[in-house]
Amino acid sequence: MLRLEGKCAIVTGAGRGIGKAIARKFLQEGARVLICDIVPERVAEAIAELATYGEVRPFVGDISRADVCDAIVASAVAYFGDIHVLANNAGIALFSSFLDQTEADWDRTMAVNLKSMFLLGQRVAKAMIAHGHGGAIVNMASTNGLMGERNLGAYNASKGAVVLLTKTMAVELAEHNIRVNCVAPGLIRTNLATDAGVDDAFLDVYLQKIPMRRRGTPEEVASLFAYLASDEASFITGDAVVIDGGQLSEE
Repeated sequence: MLRLEGKCAIVTGAGRGIGKAIARKFLQEGARVLICDIVPERVAEAIAELATYGEVRPFVGDISRADVCDAIVASAVAYFGDIHVLANNAGIALFSSFLDQTEADWDRTMAVNLKSMFLLGQRVAKAMIAHGHGGAIVNMASTNGLMGERNLGAYNASKGAVVLLTKTMAVELAEHNIRVNCVAPGLIRTNLATDAGVDDAFLDVYLQKIPMRRRGTPEEVASLFAYLASDEASFITGDAVVIDGGQLSEE
C-alpha cells in the first residue's frame, strides 16, 4: 500500500522547487493534491508536469491573505471532499544586511513565511476537525530557524518563529489527532538562493560547512515531508526535523 493512498493534500509554493517535488512525491504515494502558488504560469507548468502522476488541482493566490486561505480550503473540499494533509511549504528569502533591511522586505517575509502558515494551518485544522478525523500538517522551517546567518535577518526570524508555531500547534491540536511537525532543511539545490543573487562561488565556499560536502535535493526533502505526513509517523508531533547533511552537527 502506498504511504498516502486515500489521502487528500494541499501543498503550497508548489509551482517549482521543493514545493513541486513535495507535490510529486505525494502523488506518487497515492494522494490527491491541490497545489498553490502565487504565479499563474508556474501553476500551469506544474499541473502539466504533475498530472502524469495522479489527480492534481490548481490554485493561484497569495496565501498571506486570509480570504485566499479560505478559498484554498473551500476549493480542496470541493475537489476532494476532505483534507487529510497540509504541506505548508511556501516561502521567500530576501538577502540584505540587518542595517539595510527595509521595513517592506521585513513585512513581506513575515507575511509569506509565517503569517500564511498560521492562516492556512488554522483553517485546515478546523476543516479536519469538522470532518471528524485527524490529519497531518507539515510546515517548512529551515536550519536558519535554529541558528543565525548573515544577511538573512528577516528570513531567520520568520523560520525561528515557524518552529515555535509548529510546537504550539502540535500541543493544541493533539487532542484532535492532528499531528504538526516542521522540516528544517539546510542548503538545498533550488533556485531560491540564485534568484536572490547568490552566485556559484559563494555556494562552493558554503559547501565546506557541510560534512557531506554537497547540497541536498528537493526530492530528499520531499521524501521527509511524505514520511511525516503518513501514518508511519503516527507518534511524531511537535518536532523540527533537520535535513542538512550534518551542517548543524559541526562547529
